[in-house]
Amino acid sequence: MDERTTRVRSDWDRMAAGYDRGAGPDRWVLGRTRAVLCGGARGRVLEVAVGTGHDLAYYPPGTDLTGVDLSPGMLSRARARAEAVGIEAAFVEGDAQDLPFGDGEFDSVVCALALCTIPDQRAAVSEMWRVLRPGGRLALVDHIEYTRWPLRGRERRKARPRRRPLDIVSEIGFQIDRHDRLALGFFDRIVARRPV
Repeated sequence: MDERTTRVRSDWDRMAAGYDRGAGPDRWVLGRTRAVLCGGARGRVLEVAVGTGHDLAYYPPGTDLTGVDLSPGMLSRARARAEAVGIEAAFVEGDAQDLPFGDGEFDSVVCALALCTIPDQRAAVSEMWRVLRPGGRLALVDHIEYTRWPLRGRERRKARPRRRPLDIVSEIGFQIDRHDRLALGFFDRIVARRPV
């Protein structure tokens, strides 16, 4: 794990205990996004950066769910939430930039509001591609305020500037099935497929 990834892990561990208290506004801003992303997941499902498990209740019954997160503190919260709502899922500590799973192991991958904090976004989306079977579904949402003026200029000056998820997903080779701009264009919601 490189220095930036170690720092991100430490930050999320520190925030885990109070994270859920500040997560309410995303429900208002994103509306039914979690239901759209998770409700279409089928078969073996991987949620990348599962966090405290906000999405768990949105998966269809019978989903074979695995949640991966860099932060042990966040995973502890996700396990507790899964137990509280009676959802069976496997939780694995791991880095989205180097997922600890085999090629083509999953039918669906979900990533909600996390790509922006992953140091190497492209590596993470490449890993999502790798673990998806051909024909598999990718569903993600992330904020993109940094692509708008004046934040765009500041972002470009960074050593590793963040990029729009839509651009990265397309470059990796996913076929875009659905793309929506949400909340006055500050969020990208994407549903895509790994071509067969």
